[in-house]
Amino acid sequence: MQNPHKYSAIDQSPLWPELSASKPEKLREVLNAQRIHERILPAGGGLSYSWAAMDLADRTVELLQAAADELRLIDQYRQVLSGQVMNRGEKRMVLHHALRGSPAGRVVVDGVDYSAFYASELARLSAFADKIRNGELRTSGGKTFTDVVQIGIGGSDLGPRALYLAVEQQARSAGLLKLQAHFISNVDPDDANAVLAGIDAERTLFILVSKSGTTQETLANEALVRSYLQQKTGLDAAKQLVAVTSQTSPLANNPSYLDSFYIDDYIGGRYSATSAVGGLVLSVALGPETFQAILDGAAEADELALNTDILKNAALLDALLGVVQRNIFMRPSTAVLPYTQALSRFPAHLQQLDMESNGKQIRRDDQPCAIASGPVVFGEPGTNGQHSFFQLLHQGTDIIPLQFIGFRENQTENDPPFEGSTARRKLNANLTAQIVAFALGKDDADPNKQFAGGRPSTLLIGDRLDGRALGALLAHYENKVMFQGFVWNLNSFDQEGVQLGKKLTQKVLAETGPGDEVLEAYGWLTGAL
Repeated sequence: MQNPHKYSAIDQSPLWPELSASKPEKLREVLNAQRIHERILPAGGGLSYSWAAMDLADRTVELLQAAADELRLIDQYRQVLSGQVMNRGEKRMVLHHALRGSPAGRVVVDGVDYSAFYASELARLSAFADKIRNGELRTSGGKTFTDVVQIGIGGSDLGPRALYLAVEQQARSAGLLKLQAHFISNVDPDDANAVLAGIDAERTLFILVSKSGTTQETLANEALVRSYLQQKTGLDAAKQLVAVTSQTSPLANNPSYLDSFYIDDYIGGRYSATSAVGGLVLSVALGPETFQAILDGAAEADELALNTDILKNAALLDALLGVVQRNIFMRPSTAVLPYTQALSRFPAHLQQLDMESNGKQIRRDDQPCAIASGPVVFGEPGTNGQHSFFQLLHQGTDIIPLQFIGFRENQTENDPPFEGSTARRKLNANLTAQIVAFALGKDDADPNKQFAGGRPSTLLIGDRLDGRALGALLAHYENKVMFQGFVWNLNSFDQEGVQLGKKLTQKVLAETGPGDEVLEAYGWLTGAL
């Protein structure tokens, strides 16, 4: 296979001059019912991907297909799946697809069966979760567990929290919600103390997540929680804390924890939600069957992402459409707009997934990017966002591409009619109206009420947000971000940009002082010194 260092960015392609000259279509002139019915494709997990309201002409799409073939985007994906070293900065494989059963089969490298390792950890955490849920494993005081608290930051918090909130109501409706989950992430002690104030610590399982076992914020929060637990008479913290970590970390096989579950260096934090990082808390709270459904949906999306035809590969098409918006139409931001409260934290997860992966300015060949890389990602659930920042989206001076997510059915049953329709119909009527309003706008004699339209969007739509749909949604975006990284010839799997701040923090906290007048001055101003 070709060395990943030798791949090119799209702007180095002979197709780039014609592709970069593409102009946005006028949506007012082209958006019609036939286009809406034609520009839709499966995305896995019962989801469909609609791109009818994207302002790309047919010739631009043809050029994108040719560019995908020339850049060998699917071949690069196959390299990821086969265990090639695709994280060149850290000289690591990228194996998060293997967590849900890689579509390329078992991953065996240098005699090590990584697929078997991940499957064994899944079986272990599932068995542990069952014991917690059925009362076989109890607190140090002999009580059943009623709550579970995950302590972690970054990928150890954002993905698992987003997934839990997404299917919490669904699991409750199905009778699967046995423990209430909570999350502590920020090193701000007010975060941890707020969570502790709302639980019965004597009936709570705590999950500490740190792959290295040295994450400063996570260990500080663990110390705070242990101190709190030690104040409870007769409570043994070691019987109420478990660790998710690597087998080489100081947390592994540590008697200070009830048990330890493992990931390895080939699972990046922001790609770890389908590992024990997300699997343990979701299985304990919502049941192993809920987590398995997420894995199944992700596997479906991973399989679809192998198709070389961009009109049959939702993740690849979504990636390429985003490249056009970013690099040709010069639109530096994108908004993720889920029309379901259950996905309230999903945009926050995508911020890390996208911006930490492709917020780079150096390509894999160590040369600076000649064109812009990853966009700024933000979002909020509808209809809340309509009463917040949609004003700028509709009439602001920048055109911001929009990514809508919606579902036709509720996760819950209580939805009585009001003024002739249910709340679900009202929600989806708003979703429908916003897509059309952004695309087509409205003419008005009053300039203040003029809507230019031409604001492009995509839509991921399904029947109900359940585990399978959620897994496919997660994998869709993971694969989209991966493909965009390939297009820009980036290493999407390291995050050197977060390291400098960590090192300077240690200097500020050093007993000898920062030894830097600027750090000292700001340390004085903030109260860190």
